[in-house]
Amino acid sequence: MQIHFISDLHLSADRPALSAVFERYLDGPARAAARLYILGDLFEYWAGDDDLDDPLGTRVAARLAALADTGCTVFFMPGNRDFLLGTDFARRARLEILAEPTLIALGEHAALLCHGDSLCTDDLAYQAFRQQVRNPAWQAQFLAQPLAARKEIIAGVRMKSEEAKSGKAAAIMDVNADAVATLLRTYAFPRLIHGHTHRPAEHRVDVDGHVCERHVLADWREENGGGSGEVLVWADGALSRQPLK
Repeated sequence: MQIHFISDLHLSADRPALSAVFERYLDGPARAAARLYILGDLFEYWAGDDDLDDPLGTRVAARLAALADTGCTVFFMPGNRDFLLGTDFARRARLEILAEPTLIALGEHAALLCHGDSLCTDDLAYQAFRQQVRNPAWQAQFLAQPLAARKEIIAGVRMKSEEAKSGKAAAIMDVNADAVATLLRTYAFPRLIHGHTHRPAEHRVDVDGHVCERHVLADWREENGGGSGEVLVWADGALSRQPLK
């Protein structure tokens, strides 16, 4: 049995090569998985489930539903770009939305799943923004606005976010070691799998004498007109990375 983990695809209409890679993955390697976990930022942004005329969202939902029809159970954990993805999309895509963090079993051991942005605690400005937009009252107020207005607001936030990144030290945008240790301690020292940082790697973290694995998922990229991605695969009792084109 295979279990797959992906994150940070950042699908958007202006990155068709990434959508093509994703569709080839769903038609090929994903068919070998019993479970697929999408750990956030499937989309570059998500303005709300009422964006029913969006061709990309409609097509992605249909393709995920087709994968579910093969017997693969699909799970989605909201990221910092698509935290407004809700129950209507989940119903169309036949996926289950997960709370963050979520503890699962991988063989005889536990694995803790999260998107990863909550661990970047050195970025105080971002954490304040995250706390605001993850508030249900804020989300309800935002979603009550017209769709066109929401998209304009999101475009402005994205522009400011990119500008802010250029002025931040790289270390600030990575996970904080103490935040990671606290999370692993709270959940009895599991393996940790997350995305968000766009720094794919395997780390060994010593927490109170317990050596824990931290697996960082890769972001998917479009370069020179082509797309590439990566899936973390659990099979035969081990994790491995499979590149995607």
